Amino acid sequence: MEVKSYRKDLFYSYSLGAFPTIELLKNHPEAVIKVIIHSSFTNQEVINLIRTLTDKEVIINDKLINKLSPKENCYVVGIFNKYQTTLDSNIDHLVLVNPMNMGNFGTIVRTALGFSFTSIAVIKPAIDIFDPKVIRSSMGSIFSMNIVYYDSLESYFSHFKDHKMISFMLQAKKTLQETKFKDEMVSLVFGNESSGLPIDCLNDDSIIIKHSQNIDSLNLPISVGIALFEIAKQKQN
Repeated sequence: MEVKSYRKDLFYSYSLGAFPTIELLKNHPEAVIKVIIHSSFTNQEVINLIRTLTDKEVIINDKLINKLSPKENCYVVGIFNKYQTTLDSNIDHLVLVNPMNMGNFGTIVRTALGFSFTSIAVIKPAIDIFDPKVIRSSMGSIFSMNIVYYDSLESYFSHFKDHKMISFMLQAKKTLQETKFKDEMVSLVFGNESSGLPIDCLNDDSIIIKHSQNIDSLNLPISVGIALFEIAKQKQN
């Protein structure tokens, strides 16, 4: 198999770095094609762990790693088949509408996993979740997540009619700080980094995260993190 530099239309992708590759091997061993290790990588404990986690080919190939990774400090690369996941209809969801920043998306995925949100709906157009930059910015946590694309919010909610839509919008009257989250299933909807959500997403359940007047707004990953923390805290009590 000739391994090419990443393009969205390829059937495979890469995990760049030892930690993301180990997360790949733990969570989706069936998707792994091979693992490449740089000859200068001397952490034998990690190498042994990689070999115990996969029965696929593990090779030393400095030239290929240099071709696939733009960063000089990458010593392990996992090559894997792209795979599909599904969303659990019995748990809360995070819904991201038209996310376009790969670094932000990776940070959100890692934060969501940290608060036990494992189902993310992505409304197109959006970033490519299998882009190696997304995988690396998530520190491999993306391999623990169920992420599904939808063509529109309407399409998403047609599949999850029992989920209450809670849109986060600057025009909302209710604040996160005063909102009580009950046992019902919710879909937390966040808009694009620059444009937010369209006004027709505003409803009685919409929420604004209040902050001081010293700033004009919170960025998307911070907003998502604050919301997930508050909801996780309430539902655990």
